[in-house]
Amino acid sequence: MLTQTMINRGTSHQPAARAARPVSPVASQPLTGQIEMMGAVMPFGRNAEIYGENERAEYLYKVVSGSVRTYKVLNDGRRQIGSFYLPGDIFGLEVGDEHTFSAEAIIDSKVLVIKRSTLVALAARDNGVARRLWAMTAGELQRAQDHIMLLIKTAQERVAGFLLEMSARTPAGNEVDLPMSRQDIADYLGLTIETVSRTLTQLENAATIAVPSSRRIVLRNRGALSRLNS
Repeated sequence: MLTQTMINRGTSHQPAARAARPVSPVASQPLTGQIEMMGAVMPFGRNAEIYGENERAEYLYKVVSGSVRTYKVLNDGRRQIGSFYLPGDIFGLEVGDEHTFSAEAIIDSKVLVIKRSTLVALAARDNGVARRLWAMTAGELQRAQDHIMLLIKTAQERVAGFLLEMSARTPAGNEVDLPMSRQDIADYLGLTIETVSRTLTQLENAATIAVPSSRRIVLRNRGALSRLNS
């Protein structure tokens, strides 16, 4: 595991930089200071593995900068992306002792790595920390349930729901900067890249969105997107 290798090489502990955007539902407001004191910030290059599926879940992670995806490779070779994580988000939460997904940096990223056993020991002494960890785990479960519901919708509904989700998690209002590629979006939504591109074009032609570049989407008619996603 790349994370373990980097830790074994003696990465020094240092405080993480503050996230530039509002903390997301899976980030930890009460725990931020404590986590940053316990963790070490590590750099991961584009597409670098942070941990692999079925590896021991010995660490918890917080995105300091960049972005991260978690995914599974299915038996037929297709990739299913489970979640995207942005600055401030915490990931790597597991009910059991092993990771159920792999995690990779989408772009050059910095990730705060915290020993799981250290955080669990803190939670055993501090009821507030224990409650927050429980809330974070429940939030991840809700995210997974929402993703399952998204996958049973039509292509337009899936793309609309994804754009609204990303808009809610970024600070730029109706302008959404996407760190992930069209292929990433397709693998998250359970669609082909051609379907994602065609659906974005349809939404653009309907004046629902504007696509000034491949990584930037402007929501021109949020109400129309919301109706598609309902």
